[in-house]
Amino acid sequence: MRVGLLTGGGDVPGLNAAIRAVVKQGEGEYGHSIIGFRNGWRGVVDGDVFPLGRQHIRNLLTQGGTLLGTARYHPHAKDGGMDGVLATLEAERIEALICIGGDGTLHAASKVAEAGVRIVAIPKTIDNDVWGTDRSIGFDTAVGIATEALDRVHTTAESHNRVMLVEVMGRHAGWIAATAGIASGAELVLAPEEPFDIEKIVKFLKHRHRAHASFSIIVVAEGAVPLQGSAMSYEAPVGKFGEIVAGAISERIKVEIEERTGFDTRVTVLGHVQRGGIPTHNDRILGSRFGTAAIDAISRGETGMMTALRGEDVVLVPLAEIAGKVKQVPAELLQVARALA
Repeated sequence: MRVGLLTGGGDVPGLNAAIRAVVKQGEGEYGHSIIGFRNGWRGVVDGDVFPLGRQHIRNLLTQGGTLLGTARYHPHAKDGGMDGVLATLEAERIEALICIGGDGTLHAASKVAEAGVRIVAIPKTIDNDVWGTDRSIGFDTAVGIATEALDRVHTTAESHNRVMLVEVMGRHAGWIAATAGIASGAELVLAPEEPFDIEKIVKFLKHRHRAHASFSIIVVAEGAVPLQGSAMSYEAPVGKFGEIVAGAISERIKVEIEERTGFDTRVTVLGHVQRGGIPTHNDRILGSRFGTAAIDAISRGETGMMTALRGEDVVLVPLAEIAGKVKQVPAELLQVARALA
């Protein structure tokens, strides 16, 4: 078979492990030809392709980013986009497609599947918010980076008697904020799932600093919002792709805390640092397992599916079941973060 392969949306550590697994298993076990599309769905529409062979994947396992390049482009939302996808797949004689992406890219994959294309998807996102899988490629590395940053901020906060706000990614779900906050012992975690009350935050900080500490660490997910009707009104600014402007919510909280408490407050925005660098062993393993499972599924004729981790097992779930859904942090995990403050 000629199997197409693309990575879409934001880059994450572990993508190259999945690419490597698809090529090695696809060529070695089944004799398939793997055809790479550059820059996600845009490359499919534009016909930007190249054959992927073993020579392309040597020493790839430890590298961050993606060999194929990526872009935020959804063909079903563009005039002529779906026609372009189908035309390219026909011209390149692509018999099946493997799509690696987050919620937006996978939603596009479900639309392409509805058009009759044989497709298997692989979930990746540092936000870990893809429905149907316990973990997505990139999350483990991002949490490790965020936890290390919080550990480092802790010492300077204590030295200078400051409140330190550390903003992490997570527009719709606070997985990085909650897990890194627990791992680093942060005093407060602000996540999109639970709108915050600035007056309660201020009361907590005053009590803490008066009673037993002169510093505090607050982890803020970029999608955190104030409780409706509370003392802080706020509307998140967005960029040209609909993304939240990095640092906006943290800078606003900083001003509120300083004005209400007088405490010296600083902001650190981790931003794209969370996406970069060498993937952890967990992301290399997960990418490898997902890549192997995806090419195995296509070879068996099982398409319209997404690879997923359930417990310790890699399984297949229907794309139609996960498209458009967001996996949010359970209340129990946020409760642990509060309890350990």
